[in-house]
Order: sequence, then C-alpha cells, then structure tokens
Amino acid sequence: MYIVNSISEFHRHLSLPEPLHPLVSVIDVSKIKHLESEIWERFFVNFYCISLKKDVTAKMKYGQQYYDFDKGTMNFIAPKQIQSLSIEDIRKMNLECGQGYMLMFHPDFLYKYSIATSIKNYGFFSYAVNEALHISEREEKNVIEIFQKIEAEYQFIDRHTQEIILAQIDLLLQYSNRFYERQFITRKAVNHDLLSKMEQLLSEYFEEEKALEKGLPTVEFFATELNLSPRYLSDMLRSLTGQNAQQLIHEKLIEKAKDYLTTTQLSVAEIAYQLGFEHPQSFNKLFKNKTNQTPVQFKQGFYHN
Repeated sequence: MYIVNSISEFHRHLSLPEPLHPLVSVIDVSKIKHLESEIWERFFVNFYCISLKKDVTAKMKYGQQYYDFDKGTMNFIAPKQIQSLSIEDIRKMNLECGQGYMLMFHPDFLYKYSIATSIKNYGFFSYAVNEALHISEREEKNVIEIFQKIEAEYQFIDRHTQEIILAQIDLLLQYSNRFYERQFITRKAVNHDLLSKMEQLLSEYFEEEKALEKGLPTVEFFATELNLSPRYLSDMLRSLTGQNAQQLIHEKLIEKAKDYLTTTQLSVAEIAYQLGFEHPQSFNKLFKNKTNQTPVQFKQGFYHN
C-alpha cells in the first residue's frame, strides 16, 4: 500500500508542475502523464478528490470494483479510500488521457470552517465506483465553471482566497447532492429492481437460516450481494421507501420474529438465536422498541385476541 500524503507529491507522480497552492489544486486531466511505477497497484491519497472525466480508455479500480470513465461522469474520493491502476491501464491513460478536470483539496484546507463537518454528511464520498454521478451537458458546464473559478482564485493568493475557494467547493457539493438525488429519481425503474432483489435476499437470509451461521443480517452483507456500497444502498432505499437499509432489515426481523412467536413453540431465547442475536436481551430491546411490546406480551396478546 502506497500513501500519497500531499498534493505536491501527487502532482509529481502525475508529471505535473508543483501546485500553486499547497492545499488545493485543479488539474486538466488531458495533461496528466502517470509515472510508470508500482505505487499505482494499490494506493490511497490523504486528501479529497472530485473528478469530472470522459473519454478515458482505461479503468481504475476503486474499492472492489472498476470505474469506467468512457462517458462523462463524476466521482468523489475521500482521504484513505483505496485505489489501484495496472501498468497496462497507466500506459493506456498516458496515450489517451481523455478530458476533464480533477479538484484536490486537503482536509487541512477546511480546518476551522463549517464545511470540515458538513462534507462528512455527503454520502457520495463513500459510494462505490459503479455508482458514478452521471450529469447532463448543461450540468457539466456548471461543474467545469466551478473548477475554473477555483483554479483562477488561487493564482493570486490573499486573505480572501481561502473563503472564496471554500464557498465554491461548498457550491459544488450542493450541486452534486442535487444531481445525485435526481439520479435516484430518474433511475427509479432500476432502483425498484434493486429493492425487489433486496427484499428477496432478506427473505432468503431467514428462510435458509443464514442467521444461524452469519449472525444478524447487516447492511454491508446486502450491499456486497447487490454490488453497491452500504451508503448508496441506504440512500437509494430511502428515496424509494422512506426507510434506509438498516430500518428495512429491522422491519424484516420483526416480521420474522412475529411469525416465530405465533406459529412455533420456540422460546423467546430460541427465537433470538434463530434470528442471529447473540443475546436474547438485545432481541427483546429491539422488539419492544419497534412494537411497544415485549415478545412475550405480543405472543400473549395474539393468543388472547
């Protein structure tokens, strides 16, 4: 694992001149030439990176999957997210870099400003690579304009530079958030299919008694099965159902628990174990939190009605 700590160092690995500002830089993708080095096989950077790229022939591995830039897409990388490029792909990119811009900014640049906290609320920084943001030509122009304004601002650094650049970064994040929300809406047919698959996987988890082997079902498990990141899965489900992935899992757990309580002679402790809980107390707590009754109270009420 190779760690790129500074923007200056990253510039050198991309055969670019030293950045004009040590903590923020905008680069033209067409001018990049990756040094042929083993560092690209597995690396991460210690700064944020927002890219708008298209017509790139190579694919970058980001997380566990590959990112394809052959269409105009944006991606968002937070510090310490693992990436990798093969030597073959580096050579392809050096021959035909494609077009676009890359904005890099160090967490220290955000220090003492509210954006240092708010940036962590944007889920797209934790999205997997196949969840790229696809934008229209008009939206692309708006994004490029912001990149260019940031680049122009740090040409002559004064006491206003940082706040003006941070305002532009904040605007870019807000636009990106809007574009992602629109993407959830326009991809509803695809997302409904994912919702159906999620519900099917949930049902199979309990029907095949996977909880006995794997424990409680987790968001991470279903995200992996669906080739999504946990954050993207939750955001997508919330846009369709009003509930995130964890809430849907809990809903299914309670539904299955009620089924056991009313159709079997299993004890509460046995049901808890069957559902993947290590301790019956945890099952009791969740059940009461969701139904305002303990499992015993629910069972008694069902048979008395």
